[in-house]
Amino acid sequence: MSSPYLNGRLRSFGHALRGIGILLQTQQNARIHAVATVLVVAAGAVFRISPAEWALIVTAILCVWVAEAINTSIEFLVDLASPEPHPLAGKAKDVAAGAVLAAAIGSALIGGLVFGPHLMRMMLES
Repeated sequence: MSSPYLNGRLRSFGHALRGIGILLQTQQNARIHAVATVLVVAAGAVFRISPAEWALIVTAILCVWVAEAINTSIEFLVDLASPEPHPLAGKAKDVAAGAVLAAAIGSALIGGLVFGPHLMRMMLES
């Protein structure tokens, strides 16, 4: 026996999963983020990073994914609202892309701070 509330939540979850699928199918950068995510998670496992380091890495990964998803949503909406080139449409897309770039740079810095000491230790031990 299922409730309307539970059915609604399951449908919402399905819509969200479909959105992630659309993101991966339509955005080359999202596929690059997926590869980077796998590599960073593998590096975290290899270096046996601490729970605090995992928290930083997971937060960095999620920031990039959320920024990419919002950027893609903005691009889709701008294309719908302004199929013809328009200066404001271009600005909206540029600002959204800038947010992804900022998230990616921040994530790279976090990655360097987390993995840098592990890499240094590995190089000194070899």
